[in-house]
Amino acid sequence: MLIHLPDEAATQALAARMALTRPPRAVLWLEGELGAGKSTFARAFLRALGVTGAIRSPTYTLVERYPLPAGGDALHLDLYRIGNAGELEFLGIGDADDTTLWLVEWPERGVGALPAPTLRMRLAIDGEGRSVEFAPGDAEAREWLQRAHDHALEA
Repeated sequence: MLIHLPDEAATQALAARMALTRPPRAVLWLEGELGAGKSTFARAFLRALGVTGAIRSPTYTLVERYPLPAGGDALHLDLYRIGNAGELEFLGIGDADDTTLWLVEWPERGVGALPAPTLRMRLAIDGEGRSVEFAPGDAEAREWLQRAHDHALEA
């Protein structure tokens, strides 16, 4: 499934729909080149879940943890600066029992040390906007996409 997002507002709206319809536990891999909108999507996703205050980009810290108002934690990872998946051991994410949401930018750099994705999203620069291609990992992810689509139709 491929969709076009004409502007940043469309990216934020998609993130909100995805957040409001997500399964109780989700691992979302955000793939794409620099500037494709991965961080914009992640920030909007967290905002839609009720995260307040600063939502920092994990570009330099590599991981940011956010308590979610509905319970559990969200981890936002940016793995661009790691050399190999073994480095994830030093990020303190091994005890992620309370983590109900993983938003992972540059997940290909952590393959083998990350949980399997519920959903993979490939964002790309597309003219003035962005495009996003979804790759659901299982039936639950396909249902998630359907809920997000139905939510858009209701809005």
